[in-house]
Amino acid sequence: MFNAPRPTQAYGISSTTSFGGSFVDENPLASSTYDGLDPWSTAPSPAPPPVPTVFTSAIADATVPPIYQQSFGIVDPTGSGETSVNSLSRVLATSSLPASTVDKIVNLVSSRPRVSKLEFFVGLALVALAQSGKDVSVEQVAALAQQNTLPEPSLDLSALTAPVAPSLSYTRQDSASVPIRPAAPAPAYSSDDPWVTSRFTGGTGDPVQGSVANGAPSSVAGSGLPRDWWKKQEKVVVNFGGQQGFILNRYMVYEIVTERGGAVARRYSEFSFLWDCLVRRYPFRLLPQLPPKRIGPDESFLEQRRKGLQRFLNFVINHPVIKEDALLATFLVEPSFEQWRKHSSISLEEESASKRVDRVEEMSIPSDLEEKLNNVRGKIVSLIESWQKVSILTERIIRKREAAAVRIPPNVRPFYVPPHLSLSPHFAYPSLTSILPPALKHSFTSPLSTVTATPSDIIDAGSSDVQADLSRLTNTMKVLVEVSGQCWRGEDCELSEGVKHGIRHVSEHTQRHTDLLEQRTRTLLSTTLEGIKSQRDLYIAIRDLFIRHDRLSVDQVERLKKRVETSSLKLESLKAAAKDGWEEDADKIAGAIEKDKATIAAQMNRRVFVRACMWHELRVVLHNRENTLLTQLVQTFAQEEHDYTQSVAYNWGSLVEAVVAMPLE
Repeated sequence: MFNAPRPTQAYGISSTTSFGGSFVDENPLASSTYDGLDPWSTAPSPAPPPVPTVFTSAIADATVPPIYQQSFGIVDPTGSGETSVNSLSRVLATSSLPASTVDKIVNLVSSRPRVSKLEFFVGLALVALAQSGKDVSVEQVAALAQQNTLPEPSLDLSALTAPVAPSLSYTRQDSASVPIRPAAPAPAYSSDDPWVTSRFTGGTGDPVQGSVANGAPSSVAGSGLPRDWWKKQEKVVVNFGGQQGFILNRYMVYEIVTERGGAVARRYSEFSFLWDCLVRRYPFRLLPQLPPKRIGPDESFLEQRRKGLQRFLNFVINHPVIKEDALLATFLVEPSFEQWRKHSSISLEEESASKRVDRVEEMSIPSDLEEKLNNVRGKIVSLIESWQKVSILTERIIRKREAAAVRIPPNVRPFYVPPHLSLSPHFAYPSLTSILPPALKHSFTSPLSTVTATPSDIIDAGSSDVQADLSRLTNTMKVLVEVSGQCWRGEDCELSEGVKHGIRHVSEHTQRHTDLLEQRTRTLLSTTLEGIKSQRDLYIAIRDLFIRHDRLSVDQVERLKKRVETSSLKLESLKAAAKDGWEEDADKIAGAIEKDKATIAAQMNRRVFVRACMWHELRVVLHNRENTLLTQLVQTFAQEEHDYTQSVAYNWGSLVEAVVAMPLE
């Protein structure tokens, strides 16, 4: 079943090389601790905040018109199961209902900054009631739902601006805007080897030369990768393809999109099969873990797992050795991978069985390799913990900054909040556990929970009853203009008309600010946060590599050498005694000696191969990815924050210009 725990793998079984199968006795996926609140736990998902019973009964099992799903799909392109109040307001605004009605529906549906799918559907049902002239109430929706139907609203979705893709930068909102530099386009896929390096890059790769265009020069000569290698990274996108199967055997299908061909559909079990094969073929290569299955996964867990699968594929498809694997190539392009598996013979033979290290490559391995590996080994746990905390804090800062634009301190309550909250180490919050649902508080107990906020940073998380929402404020201002109507003095009241015109400008600019922040939040979650998690995944992968190395690199060379010595002495004694029939026994012993010597030679070659792999993963993969990609991430983040801040500042600056002409008398 899709929601069942992943079956325990046969770790520790013998491989074709007789040196053990995998790297741990337990399923490594079951012990993954990702994303702070441990969404990879095998325990059922913590109960989400309770949805009001009236909403549950309002929808029940009623048939949902297609426009409901279509509308929600526009404002929730990632399939997270929720959207913002701002997005709900934008959808409702296409209904041509009065602003006062839209504001009433928004306030009826949700009092939180986020709107669940259920609440969103109730909002659309209320719109349909209002358009038909009926009473706008949840009870009316519940009455219709009891008839197994929901009213279909009339919405002009074509007028609804789809959320801007995360890769796009921010643009100012009028014709006089100064263009913001767009993000660099994704590199086109090429069948050429972007690494241009030998199998182990033993000093044969082109060194990365520092330049002004690439930042400060690197002091590391001969990185094993060509110049600007990070621009040649291939990209994989994993989307939800929907659930399939029967009621008791439902499973999620993921759509994999690459630049190698058309999109292909894969089940999680097929990802698991690929991972099993790769870890057995390349036990001494860096391989990130897969996110596991879990009983009772919710939409948040599924979204985290989708991103985890996407990070996994993006890692292996850009690994200089694993990217050439034929099984991986088939996985990315074969329309029916399951059918292909049934008719194909797949080898799980270890990489060392068919590859050799030549003398030049062997000489390039440093004599102090063990010391270098121990240096990394000694700090890997601390690195994982640190990047885990960075990941947790970054995601919470992003979420809180999103809320900062829709919440206003009760003692100030201006019509806007500070347009930009810096994502910096000095930014702090109220007790982090105070903003978590009770079911999640036990999952995260660390020094982070004691961080406190400064008054100028953000509102008190416990004052939700008096906090205003920026999107709701926009709706209310539209209502204010609407209900003000014509001035009591008549149509020639320039003061009243001028003030209403100014308030309309305010509502437009608060709407733009909310859109900008929602777009920025989406970009941070899909680029910056995923880059941070990729960095964390890299160190988890090197930790697992060390575990596999400790278990699988053990050989029998010394024991076999002693056995050869003992057998040789026995053979000499047998020859010296020259008893009847000794020739047959001598032939058996001599054959055993030759077999042991051949095994010793093979294991010695494997020993060298393992050292070459570890040196390659340390020098080429780990060193470059943990530094160059982090540099790229920081530079992109800085530019995006700069562009976002400029856009927000320009939005409020243009409001200042727009309200200058508001009359005073």
